[in-house]
Amino acid sequence: MKLLFINGVNLNMTGVREKSVYGTQTLDEINGDIAAHFKGDECEFFQSNSEGDICTKIHSAQNGGYDGIVLNAGAFTHYSYAIRDAIACISVPVIEVHMSNVHSREPFRRTSVISEVCKGVICGFGKNSYILAGESFKL
Repeated sequence: MKLLFINGVNLNMTGVREKSVYGTQTLDEINGDIAAHFKGDECEFFQSNSEGDICTKIHSAQNGGYDGIVLNAGAFTHYSYAIRDAIACISVPVIEVHMSNVHSREPFRRTSVISEVCKGVICGFGKNSYILAGESFKL
């Protein structure tokens, strides 16, 4: 199995910002735990604070032989029609993930413009949201 894990805006600050929401592990540490879980699979990790770079990475998955994309778009989730359209452009399935339970937070976080073009949504399980999403491609 070949999986692409994409993290969006401000997720490079995981482990530093809002520790009560996102925990104390850095994104690199979380990625290491994910890679260890999927040790028999090929995992690629990408993070960008640039909407266009995320769209380009999503596009590249079309011909990259990926079985699935696990996407935490961060705040782009709530307003990026560009990322939504990038997902709609490809046939590789995408799972939207969030470490926190977005439904128990501020009202604006409950709106996702990307959900309708994703295979599914997983939220509220911390770093395990990524692992659950990756495992879903094996079903």
